[in-house]
Amino acid sequence: MKYTIPFNKPFIAGKELYYIAQAVTFGNLAGDGHFTKQCSRLLEEQFRIEKALMTPSCTAALEMAAVLCELAPGDEVILPSYTFVSTANAIVRVGAKPVFVDIRADTLNIDEQQIEKAITHHTKAIVPVHYAGVGCEMDRIMDIARKHNLLVIEDAAQGVGAYYNNRALGSIGHLGTYSFHETKNYICGEGGALCINEPELIKRAEIIRDKGTNRSEFFRGEIDKYTWVDIGSSYVPSEIACAFLYAQLEMMNVISERRRTIYRQYRKLLKALEVQGCLSLPHIPEDCESNYHMFYILLPDRVVRDALMDYLKKHGIMAVFHFIPLHSSPMGQKFGRQVGDLSITEELSGRLLRLPFYFEMTEGEQEYIVKHLKEGLEDIQMGKGNYSVLQAIES
Repeated sequence: MKYTIPFNKPFIAGKELYYIAQAVTFGNLAGDGHFTKQCSRLLEEQFRIEKALMTPSCTAALEMAAVLCELAPGDEVILPSYTFVSTANAIVRVGAKPVFVDIRADTLNIDEQQIEKAITHHTKAIVPVHYAGVGCEMDRIMDIARKHNLLVIEDAAQGVGAYYNNRALGSIGHLGTYSFHETKNYICGEGGALCINEPELIKRAEIIRDKGTNRSEFFRGEIDKYTWVDIGSSYVPSEIACAFLYAQLEMMNVISERRRTIYRQYRKLLKALEVQGCLSLPHIPEDCESNYHMFYILLPDRVVRDALMDYLKKHGIMAVFHFIPLHSSPMGQKFGRQVGDLSITEELSGRLLRLPFYFEMTEGEQEYIVKHLKEGLEDIQMGKGNYSVLQAIES
């Protein structure tokens, strides 16, 4: 049987349309209605976050975080180069400079050993990015931040529902950001949240989120009228989006367990290839509990990666690479600076291939993917002759 397997399929939990109909009936569609509040409350209680403010995207949450940290021209922010453009854009938009450091070879997270080398008297914050739902070494990062009086913004776009030392990603730094884009574990098409773990930042965050007004205080009856009191923008999501998202968040444990099963099946099917040295599988440190956001493999080099990706596509399998390192991009070179040669970032970004991964994936689909992955590697080996996959295939 031949499959056509996409990289991602958005999962519908079941109550999305029902909750959207309820939102319409309640008559508050613009935002901060019943379902927006329900989503915030669920995130706060589930992940022990002081305050979770729903946003239209993780990008919006990062932009809010940059304003809350009072980043300004002349300030520097340390982050990995291996991340999505939004992480750096939020910094550049307020005139600050992104400072790129290398990643760890095992988790592809920011290398905490490189952070202090990048700190100058201009440094204002650190933005660890939790890649693939696996936590950065947050204890060490928070120690560095305290030592140098820096703020920490966790980019947990891929990390909703993942943990580091029994603490939810997004709840450890001063601020955290979540994504509910349709490619994430829990979705609403486009959506996000700002996690605020410092109580003194909550009031201003509400103002920034609501176009720079103190309207939230007015709706709570704390003031008799609201007005423009600070800078801000339209960072309140649609109630329709939050109604959809709430149905997903209610199913969080079910979704997480299903993704764990798919992840483990991939590992089982691909382990022989790793033993033979044909590829490397993802690593999850003992102090981390993943949310199984993605499954990637690391191939011997970029040539093999690209050839295998093309081979899989010819057989109806949409496997894809991931980030282009930001330090090598035109805007990264224009607005940022790098510390060190970032050799691990450059090497691993060229070797990484993400395999299809979604809730409704069947074992048959996974077996089909791995079968053609092995066949593709065998074809490449015959053409290149520089590494062996035959023993792994036979096993």
